[in-house]
Amino acid sequence: MGAAQLTTESIGRALRALRAASGLTGETVARRASMSAGKLSKIENGRTLPTLQDVDLILFALGVSAQVKERLLATARAEVTEATAWRLLRRTGQWKHQNTIKAIEANTVVLRLFQGQLVPGLLQTPEYATAVFSLPPALPHESMARMVAARLERQATLYDGGRTFRFVICEHVLRWLICESAVMAVQLDRIVSLSRLPNVAIGVVPLTGRMPDFPMTCFSIHDDRLVIVETFHSEITTRDPRDIQTYVDTFERFAGVALHGDEMRALVEGIRDGFLPERERG
Repeated sequence: MGAAQLTTESIGRALRALRAASGLTGETVARRASMSAGKLSKIENGRTLPTLQDVDLILFALGVSAQVKERLLATARAEVTEATAWRLLRRTGQWKHQNTIKAIEANTVVLRLFQGQLVPGLLQTPEYATAVFSLPPALPHESMARMVAARLERQATLYDGGRTFRFVICEHVLRWLICESAVMAVQLDRIVSLSRLPNVAIGVVPLTGRMPDFPMTCFSIHDDRLVIVETFHSEITTRDPRDIQTYVDTFERFAGVALHGDEMRALVEGIRDGFLPERERG
């Protein structure tokens, strides 16, 4: 069964056949893939077009060979190198999408994340995350609480010594006041603290010095198999090796001019001190 023989409509049937061959129940595969059994059923029966993230998670849950996985993903990549509109995620419940991202991160050994817009979700404090979700279009209170809880739950992966995390953040992100100054000060303390974890590397691209590129979007690279890009209107997922290499190269260019280690911490602590009232600094 080569990639050319597959159509979009047959992806679901192929996934169903692989699950049947594995002997696993739909409930088991759905649970491992962090989706509902109903969603898996719709995908298998061709009633729902799976995203790249869906296909990747299902194949991981099934434990298929690399060859079979690449055949299916080649078709999915051609058909659904996709943009998922934020408005659709808001309609279905954005907090559910956090569980999908959590599952993707759980299957990632090396995560590289570039941010030129806000503090990465894995590094956010509860107060900062609440401020982010309060920006227009603000989420309803219940949805916001679920989103913050789901985002904080994802952060447990940082303490898994078997995984490596590389963050590159533009300095202006650490200065933008999307919340109270005191909240920003605590957030920057959090970044300094997490940077001391042995498997976490945080770089900050300083405002001074020459920029290697334009920070047009934020993105995360999951090993060398998947890139997720965020824009104003949508989240774009790609597994195309050529696209992935573009983002790897971009990440490394920014990482090359970023401050790390004690230099980074000194910069972040200086910005933090600027947010503190005079009596606290004294």
